[in-house]
Amino acid sequence: MSVNASGGPRLCYSDDAGHVYETVLTSEVPRVTIGRSSDADIAFEQDRSVSRLHAAVEWIGTHWTVVDDGLSRNGTFVNGDRLVGRKRLRSGDRISIGSSVVTFCVSAGASGEMTDVAEAMPTRASLTQSQRSVLTELCRPYRDRSYANPASNQEIADSLFISVETVKSHLRALFAKFGVENLPQNQKRTRLAERAMQSGIVSEREL
Repeated sequence: MSVNASGGPRLCYSDDAGHVYETVLTSEVPRVTIGRSSDADIAFEQDRSVSRLHAAVEWIGTHWTVVDDGLSRNGTFVNGDRLVGRKRLRSGDRISIGSSVVTFCVSAGASGEMTDVAEAMPTRASLTQSQRSVLTELCRPYRDRSYANPASNQEIADSLFISVETVKSHLRALFAKFGVENLPQNQKRTRLAERAMQSGIVSEREL
């Protein structure tokens, strides 16, 4: 069992005998796999309802997320809701895979940035269809690689058959809605794409 004295993010779970374990999360190891295979970082080898590679917890820019890309047989659930694609994790979230449960834990005050981002996050309903389309195209390069550069204005314009100026107009509105308008220019697009995927507003299935 790992000890996390800083109260930072960690995954808490127990085995069949009731022993409690913690896996400390660090951006230096940005992906933690969960499954029945002994090769998984968190292995539930006795739970036959868990797939060999069931789900993964991944660090994307500013947040920890849980992702199930359809590899699991029985699905992954977060707080009782079936996971589709990727979801940003908040402290206390319960990740259910098969009959096993992993809880994402962060001590109060350990991650102020996570709170700031949560407050800035819009919903799908608060975006127009055009804004969602631009946002999806911005994120499309992340379909095959977790670490990619967002699409350029010209690439978005060509894909949606709109002008570059229209793309810029939508992006300005999106920067404001996602709370990134005050970031340096070279960071805005990347942070916008990260937050869109972390929040689930853009899912991997849409890319």
